[in-house]
Amino acid sequence: MALAFLLPSGEGGAAAPDEGSAPARGSDRKPNPHPPFGHLLPKGEATASAAGDDLAAQVNTYIGTKDDGNTFPGASAPFGMIQVSPIGTHYSGWRYDDPKIRGFGHFFLSGAGCWEQGGQVSVLPVTGKIGPGGRFDTAKVESFDQKNYASSYRHAGEVGQAGYYRTRLTDYGGIDAEATALTRAAAERYTFFGGAQGHLLVNLGQANERHRVTRSALRIVGNDTVEGEVETLSFCGGKRYTTWFRLQFDRPFQAHGTWDKDGGEPDSRESRADEAPNGAWLSFDTRKSKTVTVVSAVSHVDLEGARNNLRAEGMRGGRLLGFDRMKAQAQDAWRKELGKVRIEGGSPGDRTVFYTALYHAFLQPLTGSDADGRYRGWDDAVHRADGWTYYEFFSLWDTYRTQNQWLAMTQPQRARDIAASVLKIQEQGGWLPRWGYANYETNIMTGDPVTPFLVDLWRFGALRGSERQAYAALKQNADGLPPTESRMGGRSGNESYLRQGFVQYDKAFKPKGMDVDPHHGGSATLEYALADCSLAQMAQSLGETSDAKRYSERGRNWRKLWDADVRDETRGFVGFPRPRTLDGRWYTPEKEAYSPASDHGFHEGTAWQYQWLAQQDVPGLVQAMGGQTQALKRLDAFFAYDDLLANPATAARKDWVVGPYSYYNQYRYNPNNEPDLHTPWMYTLIGRPAKTATVLRAAQTLFANAPNGVTGNDDLGTMSAWYLFSAIGLYPAVPGTGQLLLHTPRFARVEIDLGEGRTLRIEAPGADGRKLQYVAAASIEDKPYEKVWTDWAALSGGATIAFRLTEDADTAWGTVPADLPASPCAAPR
Repeated sequence: MALAFLLPSGEGGAAAPDEGSAPARGSDRKPNPHPPFGHLLPKGEATASAAGDDLAAQVNTYIGTKDDGNTFPGASAPFGMIQVSPIGTHYSGWRYDDPKIRGFGHFFLSGAGCWEQGGQVSVLPVTGKIGPGGRFDTAKVESFDQKNYASSYRHAGEVGQAGYYRTRLTDYGGIDAEATALTRAAAERYTFFGGAQGHLLVNLGQANERHRVTRSALRIVGNDTVEGEVETLSFCGGKRYTTWFRLQFDRPFQAHGTWDKDGGEPDSRESRADEAPNGAWLSFDTRKSKTVTVVSAVSHVDLEGARNNLRAEGMRGGRLLGFDRMKAQAQDAWRKELGKVRIEGGSPGDRTVFYTALYHAFLQPLTGSDADGRYRGWDDAVHRADGWTYYEFFSLWDTYRTQNQWLAMTQPQRARDIAASVLKIQEQGGWLPRWGYANYETNIMTGDPVTPFLVDLWRFGALRGSERQAYAALKQNADGLPPTESRMGGRSGNESYLRQGFVQYDKAFKPKGMDVDPHHGGSATLEYALADCSLAQMAQSLGETSDAKRYSERGRNWRKLWDADVRDETRGFVGFPRPRTLDGRWYTPEKEAYSPASDHGFHEGTAWQYQWLAQQDVPGLVQAMGGQTQALKRLDAFFAYDDLLANPATAARKDWVVGPYSYYNQYRYNPNNEPDLHTPWMYTLIGRPAKTATVLRAAQTLFANAPNGVTGNDDLGTMSAWYLFSAIGLYPAVPGTGQLLLHTPRFARVEIDLGEGRTLRIEAPGADGRKLQYVAAASIEDKPYEKVWTDWAALSGGATIAFRLTEDADTAWGTVPADLPASPCAAPR
């Protein structure tokens, strides 16, 4: 749930920011008046590290590591299985202002909102005596608690680039820590500046602050290897899953030992624990050589999988891949992926924000199959992906809105494998997922996100050859309920939805996990209707005409929740979505009148924010709101539009952003969360695209080259992908249609590789993100184009879109009803 703010011309960088960040949410600090857009960072912040034209170096992995953006600054490959990053006090693993680093973990999710996001197999370099009475007293197990032995560090000199991370630990005589990562193997290099002996503490019993380790075991192999397994209870109290690991060092250790709940034992080679301290220390002679490099690999299949992954990617010719060589490969891999999108124009800070957003969008889903193709399926059996890559960790409630389409456009082969992975989940688990963590369902969030997710992949060509299989799985999900004994929640509100057209609001409904649809009946109904409309498009294309008609009708079920008598007394608007109880009555709170600015029946939002989640039926929504004039007035109030025009550099932060989790009791646009992400384009769908442009320029000020450059959670690349679409001039507002709405780009030129030699070019001479600009005219392939939308079918082979921009908001482009896209589930006329 996220967004953040952009730097003015001249600011930028791709290394770690120094001690600060952009102004805090709600700050009274006055913005620098020049230039007209953006906040100037305090001197010394967000410094660059020779970015130049090196796209890997232009990425700043510290963006989003503050204010619950929940990104991590460490190293990962594109869609990598393993990540190496610091661990601190924050539930997501680490945040920019954590005072100490507890260790460097070997798995992290990027930007998720739930706790338990990684940090397993924590490694920290230290110095000092290990033994009775020493700094690490073997008689005192608390000596081996990472909360106690954590090291201070400093931000000065830190580097966070695509594929490379470096920081300096200031305790223990000073130690430099570096990390890099390939898809299935990673490397750390630790340089000790003090003492004749350095140690690495390998902590299995602890992960991040909220990641509970339920079982762990390790074995020291020879004089240069540690391997074992960690079982964790993960993601919002979810099911247990196991990670196997192998750590192999570039030189022998002098001494070793292990610890458990009873303390440390020198020379011990094995340790095992159930929800108790567990780990090992490895000691190295640092008199002649100050550096120790460890190459690591993980697997969700078994220990042999971790060994194979290390051999396949962490070694060459039977020898460990050196740190610098792995770093070069890792950064080359990122240069290749980031180079698929090329931009011209904008400041250095703009470029860093753009390429960091691209980086974040390319981190997940994570590779799930080992180097030999094996992966652990949702039936807990081991399967093999032959000739393709199995992916896991699907934050569908978030990613179906932006990141999914971005990957479908820019990563067509991965998108095909992602689609195949989701279908394998259905085959092995019996039902399609909602929020898939490793190889199990968390049942986090509400609605039916997998339907628009898969239908969009179909629309973008990623289901070619599997259309019928996907449709059967989607139809099962849309029209049925998983059995009680299944872990899968599916559409848990289907019983009332299929009978009455709405999901009842019932806080007593028994969930299978943390969330269940009837607990949020209002938002669940709107999500189901949007999903049904997307499925209707697929059904029609496959010749399933009766299904298409039925799903299309269900796509209008948002109307079942529209209470025409609800009035917002403060703002004077009448008619809002309102949850219903099982008997069909409107929900009424016990002690107060129903308010559309309340959270009753809506998940992480209010009726004010969710009222726009009917983009599949714009004519019906406009009519329900009292016509176009009233709908536009309501949008203006929602965005504080007059404030945006008067103070475009500051109004979004002042009027929209309350806090990363302030979802409730709000009547304004919430840029921190997903349900109203598409709402800026409702202006376009109603025939006022110039107002969309104003809102987007304001929203883009919420992205910055700073640690709090992503407010709220980035949600596995969702918010980053939102920014990317907003910056290039295209947005997929209506799931399942393939429609891409056109708007003012932020950059003068964008080139996007679509695969197989196809290129999409977007040209907007004079585009300047510091100004309010509007589309005066557009062309596609040098032919004048009056419509405010195109579709993937027209662009998929490669095309050139050109915009002529103006600073005159009264431009007539896109205001004629004939130039607007048809709503796929509007009522027949």
